[in-house]
Amino acid sequence: MKSYRRFLPEVGMLLPAIILMVVFIFIPFFLSGYFSFTNERLMPRPIPTQWIGLRNYERILADSEFWMSVKNTLYFAIVVIPIQLSLALASAILLNSKLKFIAVFRGITILPILTPITVIVVIWAAIFQTPDGLLNGIYQWLTGSSDYIDWLGDEAIAMLSIVLLSIWASFPFQMLIYLAGLQEIPKDRYEAAEIDGFNKWQQFRYITFPGLRNTNIFVVIITTIGALSLFTQVNILTGGGPNGSTTTIIQYMFSNGFSSQKIGYASAVSVIFFIAVASLGLLQRRLMRNE
Repeated sequence: MKSYRRFLPEVGMLLPAIILMVVFIFIPFFLSGYFSFTNERLMPRPIPTQWIGLRNYERILADSEFWMSVKNTLYFAIVVIPIQLSLALASAILLNSKLKFIAVFRGITILPILTPITVIVVIWAAIFQTPDGLLNGIYQWLTGSSDYIDWLGDEAIAMLSIVLLSIWASFPFQMLIYLAGLQEIPKDRYEAAEIDGFNKWQQFRYITFPGLRNTNIFVVIITTIGALSLFTQVNILTGGGPNGSTTTIIQYMFSNGFSSQKIGYASAVSVIFFIAVASLGLLQRRLMRNE
């Protein structure tokens, strides 16, 4: 009995977190799995909820709007992930150096982390505003004309505008993780490399990048999950438009679940999304693991 009492303080400290996880993660997850096989609606109706089997999944796979959202999500991830990670790593290396005025640069780069994403998106909405937003003002000044670009209303560039915003808003988080990884690499390796005549590129190639292997695994996985989960920027700026050119999987799920009130259908989308993202994360972990 005494052996069990030793763990009571630890259990007491863990209990609030466990309760929150059960209430807000595990229960909703299993409810989504159940609802995905029903015709559950958001608002009560005279007809009771019915079990419809795989009908929701069949409708999703036959819906062209769903496949458009998949294409848009993959396009966003493929463009954002390499640019964001490259920018984050370059900024981390710069922050880890002993350049003059580096403290000023640190303050500027960390600013997006301290600002809620909704606030950032609202500010960028004013920057993208047509025709008198900041970007159009710069464009008109550079070109000397009164023409303007519809950054969020043009199907060809609406997603690129969201890409630009997302890279700026998110890369400082990855930068801090890379910075922590850089500071874990022993300094004597660089000192030995300088004695052997290694230049900066060779030091990066043979010391820095291999030393960041575990950091890279973590950063790539969380960045991929974040990119595939794109929602706030799209929901506030375009709502998925114009003509579905910025609709992502999460936006598609949100629109069907809350705007159309088809909770069962949206739950099926969430199950498909969870399986896809979990499988991708496991695949990335397997491909990037140490031998």
